[in-house]
Amino acid sequence: MSHDARARLSDLRRAFHRSPEPGWREFRTTARVVEELERIGVDEIAVGREALATDARMAVPDGDEIQPWIDRARRAGVSDDLLERTAGGHTGVVATLSQGDGPCIGLRVDLDGISIRESDEPDHRPAAEGFRSEHDGYMHACGHDAHLAIALGTLEAVKESAFEGTVKVFFQPAEEISGGGKAMAESGHLDGVDYLFALHVGLGHPTGEIVAGVESPLAMAHLTATFEGASAHAGKAPNEGANAMQAAAVAIQNAYGIARHRDGATRVNVGRIEGGSASNVIAEEVTIEAEVRGETTALMTYARTELERVLYAAAELHDCDVTPRVISESPCVDSHPALRELVGNVAWDVDGVERVIPTEEFGVSEDGTYLMQQVQDAGGLASYVLVGTDHPTSHHTPTFDVDEESLEIGVTLLSDAFVELSRRRP
Repeated sequence: MSHDARARLSDLRRAFHRSPEPGWREFRTTARVVEELERIGVDEIAVGREALATDARMAVPDGDEIQPWIDRARRAGVSDDLLERTAGGHTGVVATLSQGDGPCIGLRVDLDGISIRESDEPDHRPAAEGFRSEHDGYMHACGHDAHLAIALGTLEAVKESAFEGTVKVFFQPAEEISGGGKAMAESGHLDGVDYLFALHVGLGHPTGEIVAGVESPLAMAHLTATFEGASAHAGKAPNEGANAMQAAAVAIQNAYGIARHRDGATRVNVGRIEGGSASNVIAEEVTIEAEVRGETTALMTYARTELERVLYAAAELHDCDVTPRVISESPCVDSHPALRELVGNVAWDVDGVERVIPTEEFGVSEDGTYLMQQVQDAGGLASYVLVGTDHPTSHHTPTFDVDEESLEIGVTLLSDAFVELSRRRP
C-alpha cells in the first residue's frame, strides 16, 4: 500500500497553489493532473477535447488571451503533445478507475484560479512558507487547489480499498467563469454514472465540519451588453450624437429597480463598464458586464428577461442599439436527500469530523450543477458536499488559505462514501 498521493496531499495542494491559471487556460494544471493520474495508475485518462463537448463551452477567451498561458506552460516543461491535446483552450481531464462490477460513481472538482493578486504579507502562510502564486495577478483564492489534492488522494484510496465498481473523476475547467460545467456534462462521460459528488472546501465551515449536501445553489447568468450610438462634438453639436454612455447609465440605474419576485430571491448586478473615447466626445460605444441570479432556474430566467427588457428600453430612449449576450450560465440543482443521508452517516466515522450538518442553503452559484442535473435527469443521485476548512479570510480575497488538515478528512470521507455505495444503494 503506497499511499503516494495521500502522503503528499499538502505538497500536491501547494504545487497547484503556486501555479494558478484562469479558466480555459489551465494547461500546467491539466498536465500535473495527468502526471499524477499516471502515477496512481487509473484505467483511462481523457484529456482536452476528449473530455469536453467543444460546442458547449462557454466564456472561452480569445486566442490572444490563451496564447501567453500556452507559452508559460511550455516554458514550465509541459509537453507539446499535451499542449496539442488542449489547444484552443480545451483544458480539463476525466479519469476512470475500473474495479469490477458495481455502481459507477462520479466526482467533480475544479481546476481554475481567480484573477486576484495574492498577498505577499509575511503573515500570509503561502508567502511565509514559499508557495505563494508565481503568476502575479492570479491565485487559488477559492480552494480549487485543495479540491484537486483531495480528488487525487480519493482516487488512490479507492484503488487500494475494497471498492467494487467504477469511479470517474471530472477535473473541470473554467468554474470561476461558469464556462466548463456544461461542456463536461455534455461530453458523454456522464453516461451510466449512478451517483455524482461535487466538492467544495470551507465556505464558512471550519475544519472538522461537514455539510452532507447543499440546497438552493443560485442559478446564474453572466451577460454583456454593448450599446452602439453615434459620436458627436460634446460642445458644438451634442444633439447630433446618440449617447451610448447615457443609454448604459439609464440601463444600469433601472436594472437595480427590477421588481423582486414573489416566488423567491433574485439578484442583479452590473459590475463593469467600458467605453467612450474622450470627455468632449459623445460616446459611440459602451459595454457593460452584468450578472443575474435566482433561487431557482426559473427565477434566474425571470431576472435575465427583465434585465434584457431594461437594456432594450434604455437603448431605445437614447436612440441607440444594444446587443445583449449571455456569456455563461448555470442552473439550480439540489442535492438528493438519500445521498445526503449516506454522506452524513459516513462522515460521523471519519477521524477529525466533529460536526455533520445534513443540509443548508448554498447561497452562491456553481456550474457543477450542470453535471448534477445530467445525472439526476438520467435517474441517478447527486450531492454537493462541503468539507469544512479553517480559512483566515473569506474566499476570493488576497489572503485566502486553507487548513491542510482538512485534506485528509476530505479524502477519507469521499473514499469511504464510495466504498459504502458499492456495498449498498441508498
